[in-house]
Amino acid sequence: MAEKQCTLKNKVSIHGAGLHTRQCGTLTFNPAPVNTGIRFRRIDLECQPIIEADVDNVIDTSRGTTLGKGGVKIYTVEHVLASLRGMGIDNVLIDIDVEEMPIMDGSGRMFVEAIRKAGIVEQKADRDYLLITEPISYKNEVLGIELSIEPCDTFQVDVTVKYNTKVLDEQTASLRDMKDFETEIAPCRTFVFLHELETLLSRNLIKGGDLTNAIVFVNKNVSSEELDHIAAFFKMPKVVVQECGILNNVELSFENEPARHKLLDVIGDLTLVGKPIKGRVTAYKPGHFSNTAFARKIKHAMF
Repeated sequence: MAEKQCTLKNKVSIHGAGLHTRQCGTLTFNPAPVNTGIRFRRIDLECQPIIEADVDNVIDTSRGTTLGKGGVKIYTVEHVLASLRGMGIDNVLIDIDVEEMPIMDGSGRMFVEAIRKAGIVEQKADRDYLLITEPISYKNEVLGIELSIEPCDTFQVDVTVKYNTKVLDEQTASLRDMKDFETEIAPCRTFVFLHELETLLSRNLIKGGDLTNAIVFVNKNVSSEELDHIAAFFKMPKVVVQECGILNNVELSFENEPARHKLLDVIGDLTLVGKPIKGRVTAYKPGHFSNTAFARKIKHAMF
């Protein structure tokens, strides 16, 4: 029996600040008719322009996945897209009154909770899967990145990350059944190395960041003065490095939480293909640029 398309039963909203812009805004998921797909609507602008969740609308991947159309932009869409795909939502109109999606806790957990709260309903039309019939691959030999997909009766993902650092070297994560997304992948937060954090802070590039929405790995010797400076910036009483090599701002939800978060990003970016996929993805050292380049290659090979 064919699976049916799904949308939300009720609309639901989330309020929060964007990681890079610090714009505080409201994101509202609205039910949508069959074959709508996933669309974003900038309701803060006069004409309320719509941007489709389509890889051909990707205009930047430097610090997240940014969509743009007709001069209008929406930043950091990957966690929202992964949450929608992970929960089996085919059709939704997403209203946003600022340029950037709220970062929340740096994972997909709160978006998934909102979707669950709104309810999910089947629609009359059959779900239109993108069936992978032959292997497709993407490589960046300079950076050692490789992504591939092969035929499979379901959607599966294997991810390997490798950072060549003492605190975070090689990790793997796998998802065999999308029913496990909500508990195994959605809660996994974004992460950053301390030296990257310091660079971003110096360039004022994470205006909405705080130490509640990212895991911070420390891969260098850090003076107490540096830690005090970070604590002061994020308005925390004290910051220390734990034995596992992360700051004391969060506790890991899973030992391989970074790899699981990268898997979440892969799902979000591949959602931009435009259809739910049936195929097995293998990703080595993925990132937003490679994910979206791979999504574009899949789309143009299959459509």
